[in-house]
Amino acid sequence: MNMMTSAAALAAGSTRLVAAQPREFGRKDGAADAPSLDQLQRNLDSALTEVKGFAQEFRAKNAEGTKVSDEAKEKADKALVDLEAIRGDMKELSQKLAQGRRGGEDDPEIKSLGHEVANHADVKSYAEGGCKGTIGFTVKAVTSATGSAGGLIRPERQPEIVGIPRQQLRVRDLLTPGQTESNSIEYAYQTVRTNNAAAVAEGAQKPESNYGWDVANAPVRTIAHWVPASRQAMDDVPQLESLIDGELRYGLDDAEDAQLLLGDGTGQNILGLYTQAPAYAQPAGVSITGETRIDRLRLAILMVELADYAPDGLVLHPTQWTNIELTKDSAGGYVFANPQGLASNTLWGRPVVSTKRIGTGNFLVGAFKTAAQIFDRMDTEVRISDQDRDNFIKNMLTIRAEKRLALVVRRLAAMAKGNFTGL
Repeated sequence: MNMMTSAAALAAGSTRLVAAQPREFGRKDGAADAPSLDQLQRNLDSALTEVKGFAQEFRAKNAEGTKVSDEAKEKADKALVDLEAIRGDMKELSQKLAQGRRGGEDDPEIKSLGHEVANHADVKSYAEGGCKGTIGFTVKAVTSATGSAGGLIRPERQPEIVGIPRQQLRVRDLLTPGQTESNSIEYAYQTVRTNNAAAVAEGAQKPESNYGWDVANAPVRTIAHWVPASRQAMDDVPQLESLIDGELRYGLDDAEDAQLLLGDGTGQNILGLYTQAPAYAQPAGVSITGETRIDRLRLAILMVELADYAPDGLVLHPTQWTNIELTKDSAGGYVFANPQGLASNTLWGRPVVSTKRIGTGNFLVGAFKTAAQIFDRMDTEVRISDQDRDNFIKNMLTIRAEKRLALVVRRLAAMAKGNFTGL
């Protein structure tokens, strides 16, 4: 095969391949290049004028009572179809131009092998030189490298942001809620009860009972924290503001758990439940052999019941609650847990709050709604500001969350605290 024949075959092959390439934007199949935006605008003006002409003609004939011919109706229908087609072309071209101004968000242009061959610089030079000699060139391999198909390979983005797991039931859920508009709560509590009520004979002296009260004060304390965030991050990630809001609120709840349980009342700390609760002592009259954690908790419940209160909850460390759930009988079966079902956190008919804040080996049992009450001075508040230090000039934001509350423990004997030492 001579060089001229080779060139002709190459050109013919290129033509066939180009004809098979995907339809390009702005090109009608089998037609010339699409008109420009200016040309489309002129076409639109012309079509609008034509449609208006038909409208005026039909209006005039209608006023005269003259019937419009079928030919005129067909021309009017065609004019309307052409008008809609021009509008569609203009919309398509305008969107393409807008994409180009934004840097091009459309999928990258896919060129066929024939397109690559027909438009290769070496082929053009070979044809302009009279197709003398032979020609050779390479088409780059399609890989994921930059400049090849790399632009087509995009990471799949999952919209959900995976957060750290959160605790569900809280100590607050066990307590009686309340509100206050002051900075402290003053309350009276009973210190002495000597009940000598008895049956009395006629004319005999009645027995005297003895009661005593005292006054205590629970100050309102503030729990707060903050985080910095850039304005760009808040603008670019719509979810971020709500996520930070949720995380800050969760952080306050976690710190509140620690304060409600273990606060020592010094400085700005709340005086907590576990700190004030009486220590567990095995009630008299009960004989236990091979005591377990479950036994000890039932005895703590009895201790509170003997003080004339009805326990309504338990607080345990997750490790200890797991040890209880894994308790088995002599046959190897779980005592009360069902691995195949969804068992709620309850023991001896009372809800269990599982929190790491209480400490690994500790427990707290109580008639909590009777024993204590939370007074919220300010519900959880989250604020965002750029008026913090040099935030304004750095385009930063400070996001602060805080709450204010007081804890009033009126009846200490309604609780019992202890540990599982030796079990």
